[in-house]
Amino acid sequence: MEKIKTIIRIFLPVLLGGIVGFLIRGRIDYEVINKPPLAPEGFIFPLVWTFLYLLMGISYAQLKKDNDEFDSNSKLYYFGLFVNLLWPVFFFYFHWRLFSCFWIFLLLIVVVIQFFQFKKENALSAYLLIPYLLWIIFASYLTLGVYLLNG
Repeated sequence: MEKIKTIIRIFLPVLLGGIVGFLIRGRIDYEVINKPPLAPEGFIFPLVWTFLYLLMGISYAQLKKDNDEFDSNSKLYYFGLFVNLLWPVFFFYFHWRLFSCFWIFLLLIVVVIQFFQFKKENALSAYLLIPYLLWIIFASYLTLGVYLLNG
């Protein structure tokens, strides 16, 4: 049963991210909007997000390996995942660019808090979040840049 829980913890973010991507795919306008400098090509995003969702899942599985309790760290993790999964809906599906700027800054704050909370319990779990944190910083820049360039 523990192996099944671990597998679910690792792959749940990948699965949910894939579902969101599938649901919004027809509304993604990345190729036609004005983008800030350093914006990657559109095909990069699914690759990066798959890797980051996998790291998020591994981080959480690592955190929970010795403590299966649904505690404040679990609540923070799932809240952060929820915030993460809603960003592309707001940005691409609804085209709420300004709102998306505020939303991704909320996500950035949540991930920073998550890093420090996880570090108290399991340093490896926290360090696995570093690529995700760096990408959210970059994604915040891109989100703000798209808003400013496209009104």
